Amino acid sequence: MIPKVVYCFLLAGFLGLNACELPPREKTATSEGTVLTTATSDEVNPDEEYVMVTTAISMPMYVNHDQSAFKRWGQKMGVKTSILGPSEWDVPAQIETIEQVIATRPAGLLINGTDPGIALAINQAVAAGIPTVVYDSDVPNSNRHAFLGTDWYQIGRMQGEEMVRLTNGKGKVAYMGILGLTNMEAGFQGLLDVLKKYPKMQVVGKYDDKANVELAAKITSDVLAAHPDLAGICGFDSNSGPGMALAVKEAGKAGKVKITTVDWEPEHLQLVKEGVIQMLAGQKRELFTWYGAQFLFDMVHRTNRLSANDAASNITNVPTTINTGLLRITRENVDQFLKK
Repeated sequence: MIPKVVYCFLLAGFLGLNACELPPREKTATSEGTVLTTATSDEVNPDEEYVMVTTAISMPMYVNHDQSAFKRWGQKMGVKTSILGPSEWDVPAQIETIEQVIATRPAGLLINGTDPGIALAINQAVAAGIPTVVYDSDVPNSNRHAFLGTDWYQIGRMQGEEMVRLTNGKGKVAYMGILGLTNMEAGFQGLLDVLKKYPKMQVVGKYDDKANVELAAKITSDVLAAHPDLAGICGFDSNSGPGMALAVKEAGKAGKVKITTVDWEPEHLQLVKEGVIQMLAGQKRELFTWYGAQFLFDMVHRTNRLSANDAASNITNVPTTINTGLLRITRENVDQFLKK
């Protein structure tokens, strides 16, 4: 048997290469670095329009994360992006907006999965031949081409596990969010599935704060009055945390009543920094809309063809379900997010 080192030198001599040198590779990098694209500039029509349809269009969380990433993606790809929907949380108005957009025949539709009731409008878009991606919360009873978002059951489990750690597995706990929403109900269940394993933990209430800071604060004040020994409280919408924190601070119990909640707006992060909120279960919302838009683009431009005619074969040539994961933000790492 020829030793491996000797074989390497013999092979190098035979091929006329330096000893053990790899064969040359095609260079794709420029002085600015490697650039990866899905289509050349002459393949992209600058009038190509991708439309995001949401509800509560002016909500800071949506503006700062979802919409900001979507706009940046459009600028990078050289296409038009539009963001439409009602200013308030109004699902019927969102459905009406989707139906109106379908008539304009955009290149693709990126839809916030606010409610199972939007399934019919999604199906109408798909039937019209418009690539349609849902983000944030899935609408599984629809014919959407793809979904990108968070596993809300895991959000609940993350909060439950953190609450157990913070309270040493004992004490009274309450939780709030928007009751009836599919994603939040899944989150509630995840929380309860963790807490039920600890017999010394008692759930004293499930409350609907309707994503309203003032209502979340009032609910928390009432719960503290009814249960002065409350150990912790969990929130499941973007306004739960600030409302809960306000009431806990006013009661002089900051740091004593443990708070876990979702989202990571500047106000949330500052409350973690102050020690009023102990943990944020953050969603990677920028990934929802950046990659959701990219999926639409790849469908339009048939970036990855899986058959001679994917549409005729009823094939979706992008991943159909993507879990973008979670961020765990505590006092130990909050500065990294405040600096972002």
